[in-house]
Amino acid sequence: MQELHDAPLAPLTTFRLGGPATRLLTATTDAEVVDAVREADAAGTPLLVIGGGSNLVIGDKGFDGTALHIATRGFALHGTTLELAAGEVWSDAVARTVEVGLAGIECLSGIPGSAGATPVQNVGAYGQEVSATITEVVAYDRAAGETVTLANADCAFSYRHSRFKEHPDRYVVLRVRFALEDAGGLSAPLRYAETARALGVSAGDRVPLGTARDTVLKLRAGKGMVLDPEDHDTWSAGSFFTNPILTDAEFGAFRARVRERLGEGAEPPAYPAGQGRTKTSAAWLIDKAGFTKGYGTGPARISGKHTLALTNRGGATTEDLLALAREVVAGVRGAFGITLVNEPVTVGVSL
Repeated sequence: MQELHDAPLAPLTTFRLGGPATRLLTATTDAEVVDAVREADAAGTPLLVIGGGSNLVIGDKGFDGTALHIATRGFALHGTTLELAAGEVWSDAVARTVEVGLAGIECLSGIPGSAGATPVQNVGAYGQEVSATITEVVAYDRAAGETVTLANADCAFSYRHSRFKEHPDRYVVLRVRFALEDAGGLSAPLRYAETARALGVSAGDRVPLGTARDTVLKLRAGKGMVLDPEDHDTWSAGSFFTNPILTDAEFGAFRARVRERLGEGAEPPAYPAGQGRTKTSAAWLIDKAGFTKGYGTGPARISGKHTLALTNRGGATTEDLLALAREVVAGVRGAFGITLVNEPVTVGVSL
């Protein structure tokens, strides 16, 4: 296991931001991951687990403790059952499932980060969420001091949330198992209107797997959501804010604010989110509050391709990024009475 001291963490994140860690360990096996976690816990040392770094905002002062970079590898396919090691590059794993003709995660193509992070955030995009195909998550339970296997029902999945996110200091994901589908080379039924429109089909239709993947990658690239080291417009954590889910009363008050600000005929985006709850669009809120694509003059700006991505233009600090995020949050709250919540995990800082 590689060990470095006063090690920079910015290169391990898609934002390319954050100060150094007192100590950085890189684990390439499950046993090394468990050993590193046990050692830190026994010594009472603060521990930061890093996978692909695509959902992290690390403070400029860095992390005073042990940072554990999970770099395990493993892609095992048995029929339609897939097992991924936590350190597997997610986008590469998705590409391989498409190549072998299995459906279920093809619309999650191009998402940066590692496989082990997907159940934590219940990663989703373009009508698919990993919770729909995950069967089990193997994790080290720091409270129990042992490796456990949690069935899907025990993971408490919900919109961009899970048991692992609810208890961030308890579980370290080691492996993730999925049940995919052999649909004769076709995708899962398309559930996202934008994807269906781009393909010229109806929601619920299936298309060739490769076509679905290529279309999603093009849609993501058009929004700056496919990581490109040469394009600062992609130096982000993807969507920085989650889409707000409102009660009926909250949504009614929100609609009134929208009409007051935008005119009597204005209607905000609205999507069913369970009994008595409605989801609206964070990107729409940001744009209508006056923060358009490319907003900002400093080294941290809103993406020129998508209002939901905050980006590092190459010379930003974490404080630059947070200042922009706070400005957006305050502006949306002032305009519509809704407080946006950041999707990335913050380390040593907060909004």
